[in-house]
Amino acid sequence: MMVHSQRGMLLPLIYLFAAMISIQGGATIAKQLFPIVGVEAVTAYRLGFSAIILLIIFKPWKRKLQVGYRRYLLFYGIALGTMNFLFYQAIKTIPLGIAVGLEFTGPLAVALFGSRRKIDFLWIGLVVLGLLALIPLDGSNEDINLKGVIYALSAGACWALYIIFGQKAGNYYGTATVGIGATIAALIYVPVGIAAGGIGIFAPEHLPLAITVAVLTSALPYALEMMALTRMPAKTFGTLTSLEPALAAIFGFIILSEVLSVVQIIGIIAIILASLGASLSSKPIETVKTLD
Repeated sequence: MMVHSQRGMLLPLIYLFAAMISIQGGATIAKQLFPIVGVEAVTAYRLGFSAIILLIIFKPWKRKLQVGYRRYLLFYGIALGTMNFLFYQAIKTIPLGIAVGLEFTGPLAVALFGSRRKIDFLWIGLVVLGLLALIPLDGSNEDINLKGVIYALSAGACWALYIIFGQKAGNYYGTATVGIGATIAALIYVPVGIAAGGIGIFAPEHLPLAITVAVLTSALPYALEMMALTRMPAKTFGTLTSLEPALAAIFGFIILSEVLSVVQIIGIIAIILASLGASLSSKPIETVKTLD
């Protein structure tokens, strides 16, 4: 019976780790595209092609949209698109692992907001420790661009809004929320990409990598995460996804040659521990990380 249970958990674990690998692998490809077409164009690739894929998968036109709650869809789509745009602006100038670590402060803030339990102050303290280790407040760390740090933290704030409005919209529109939200984000940021790089950003030679970024960072991990969520407890899911900053740092080191200092590694570990602790000790936030 125990062997059967272990086998039952193995498959969702594979799904989840494959999703996280897909997301970070897509991020490394996106970062390598920045010098070629620009951040705005890569954002347009991700959101535009992801929207097409997600619309095909979820077919939101088959659902009746309740008029009184469409504002939640609008805010969700804006938060989704802006989160992606700011995150790409961040990793343009700072290492991937640091950007993901800083961005994680957004969902952590949602999880810890309003808490009065003593244990949660420990997680808040770890977040503060992590931020102090990662943010060059005294200007001593010339390798970390302060503008990139601000972009990453702003992306985290948008992630928090994405969770809040995603929950509200999801209560009324279900899985249609994802496709509609991605479409709203694309309608905003695809024109931004075209304005910055011209219609040439969609030249045939760019399309293979453009579609690859959209699939790896959105469509594929979303599908894998959904398969994992249906086979494992939500708390286990949240705990394991807390490891994503570490995975981002590993991908940044192996693929992008981004070497972090000991202090920076300690900062990332502190945020991971805070995320793990918050996930294990609080009621899990039900959210779909489709386009993080």
